[in-house]
Amino acid sequence: MQTVNIHEAKTQLSRLVEQAARGEPFIIAKAGKPLVKVIPLDAPVGREMRRLGFLMGEIAVPDDFDRMGSDEIAQLFGGEV
Repeated sequence: MQTVNIHEAKTQLSRLVEQAARGEPFIIAKAGKPLVKVIPLDAPVGREMRRLGFLMGEIAVPDDFDRMGSDEIAQLFGGEV
């Protein structure tokens, strides 16, 4: 993500806003310290960005998932089955 100082942001504001509107957010900094992040209004924020569970109902995990292949793994490590 691009970081620009306040002076550059002032002189290039139109270009930077167009860039952010196209989905390329940027950060405005003062003396190298980030102050604000500029993102498009339709960008997902907060809860909208959650990724956990995005395949809920789309896949099924077998009940024996934790034990699948345990015999083969035990044999690979020299264990008796």
